[in-house]
Amino acid sequence: MIGPKKRWWAYRARVKELPGGHHAAVEAIERYPMHFVPTDGDGNAAMFEDLADLFEQAAADGTAIRAIVGEDPVEFLGAFAQNYSEGGYVPARARKQLTEALARAEEAEASAS
Repeated sequence: MIGPKKRWWAYRARVKELPGGHHAAVEAIERYPMHFVPTDGDGNAAMFEDLADLFEQAAADGTAIRAIVGEDPVEFLGAFAQNYSEGGYVPARARKQLTEALARAEEAEASAS
């Protein structure tokens, strides 16, 4: 258990360093795989580490959140999570929460510019 916990805390430290909008977007995205994407400990760790890689690179390149997740953040999450799971679903309420949380992250990104 210590290995996955260390990886989780290292991941969280990386996310904490992201700029405001990107940080908020990752936090919005990370909630949903935890609840709706069945993976094992290593699969979760790899998924979240890759998510941090994606947003760190995007922040360094100045890539906008919408350019990362596209017009449909639920579709983005589904495609992203397929690489790490054998199934799962995202119910309507979760889709709405994700879409709204990413809209708020975009607003934070815009106000920081």
